[in-house]
Amino acid sequence: MAGVPTARSVADAAPVASLNILRLVAATPGVLSPMVPGSFAIPDEEPLCSQYRLPRQLGPPACRQRAWADDLAEGPGRQGSDLIALLVGSDVAEFVAGALVSLTASAILVSRIERLAGRLGISEALLGLTVALAADSPEITSAVTAAYHGQKTIGIGVVLGSNAFNVAALLGLGSIAAKRIALHRRVVLLEGSLAIFVAIVTILSVTASTGAPVALALVAVAVVVYLVLSAASEPLLLRLGIPARAVGWLRAAVHEEEEELSAAIGPLPRGRSDLAVALGSVAAIIVASAAMERSASAIGEHFGVSEIIIGALVLAGVTSLPNAVAGVFLARRGRGAALLSETMHSNTLNVLAGLFLPASFVGLARLSAHGLAVTFSYGALTLLALGLSYAGRGLDRRAGTAIIVAYAGFVAVMLAR
Repeated sequence: MAGVPTARSVADAAPVASLNILRLVAATPGVLSPMVPGSFAIPDEEPLCSQYRLPRQLGPPACRQRAWADDLAEGPGRQGSDLIALLVGSDVAEFVAGALVSLTASAILVSRIERLAGRLGISEALLGLTVALAADSPEITSAVTAAYHGQKTIGIGVVLGSNAFNVAALLGLGSIAAKRIALHRRVVLLEGSLAIFVAIVTILSVTASTGAPVALALVAVAVVVYLVLSAASEPLLLRLGIPARAVGWLRAAVHEEEEELSAAIGPLPRGRSDLAVALGSVAAIIVASAAMERSASAIGEHFGVSEIIIGALVLAGVTSLPNAVAGVFLARRGRGAALLSETMHSNTLNVLAGLFLPASFVGLARLSAHGLAVTFSYGALTLLALGLSYAGRGLDRRAGTAIIVAYAGFVAVMLAR
């Protein structure tokens, strides 16, 4: 029939989304065999198809023709099932590859940031924040990418889920691995005051679904105040009108913290290519995190998993692994102050750069019950860990177990239907 496309030409070119075209072809007289529904008028090519162990959609044209016709004959439940399975498999492979690249690049970035910061001679408090920002780059990039794509719920889940995971993995698991983490109460109060303030601002802003620019300004000001109080000299603090007793307490707390930070994240030997490697690592993290966010969203959509669970449990856990490994390492070396600082700095920067900064442009999502559970769990875990640290002058295995159990309860609530 002149002008009528053959099943061979259509099946060669048609993607999964073009099944309607194939229905028309299947209904065209002379294209399919009228004697055997769903089979083609070239029966001798069936042995050729049976030689391929892969799904027939990947075989030669005749095999692909027969596969599409069989799908049409067997109904919508069968249409494109093999290709859907292949696409899901490719999404899983993309997610795993993105995670490996992102985590490797973030580790490289942290080392180069330490070198560059050491050359500049910045304070230990600022160095700790800078290193935490580098370690947080996978979750921050994933959250920003999700917000840019309009998936604001995933972005919130990544940030607040990562914060809950950080508390459990760094402080909970770290204290179990080390048997005990000793902490000065001054350090707990210094780090905890900023962490609790950020958690309160986050809960108020997210639950109201408004005020992201105001929340961004409040958190940014709090971070600046923390840096000034940590880095300023005693005479400068006195000139600012801070009472001498408060200045003495503050300098003692900063000194106790910086002693451990300097040993825990001291600069590595210089390298001429540090800046170029750091920039290349940032580019790799951006690309890999975007791939992780896209593939995780596709997998969740296929299996009917909500965006908040994909963000708060899957992406949050994977992107926070560098912090977890660093936390256990610091805990086993007895660096309690450095561990607490790493945890709270990481969570603060997640909220600042991964949540409120993009939300100031695209807004915050209105959260479901699961979304609210993530938000309040982050605040509750932060308060629990700080309370146990202050009361026990550190964290032992019982306190660490309590934190892990609390996080497990959060996961159970998220998975409950």
